[in-house]
Amino acid sequence: MAVDALDTRILTLLLEQPRTSVREYARLLGVARGTLQARLDRMERDGVITGTGPSLSPAALGHPVLAFVHIEVTQGHLDEVGDALAAVPEIIEAFSITGGGDLLTRVAARDNGHLEDVIQQLINLPGVVRTRTEVALRERVAHRVLPLVASVAARR
Repeated sequence: MAVDALDTRILTLLLEQPRTSVREYARLLGVARGTLQARLDRMERDGVITGTGPSLSPAALGHPVLAFVHIEVTQGHLDEVGDALAAVPEIIEAFSITGGGDLLTRVAARDNGHLEDVIQQLINLPGVVRTRTEVALRERVAHRVLPLVASVAARR
């Protein structure tokens, strides 16, 4: 699905002013409310816009330790292990990857002892061969997509 210039303007506003009403977005963009709503609906349907909820901080929720755990899986058990990861609340993201390991998870923990407990839980999942953990020391670039939207707009 291609995004055009108006779509990138809409996405930019959504990212810069997430708590603004659709009516106000339409006014700021100089388009009809119905046009804006149709664009938003299409971008949601096409998977460009994937959520509208608040962005939460695991640290503020009492889980300040962030780690990336690489998981090596027994051949043929990737789906099973992936499904089992969804039952571990401290796993906040998981991806199938290439390179060293089969899965990469992002884990939020209360402290280092809690992180060790989570890792032990992962090691005990059927199909997990081994794990490798890297603890994040400091966030250098927060999750963002606004610069990407700007680069798409610049190409249009």
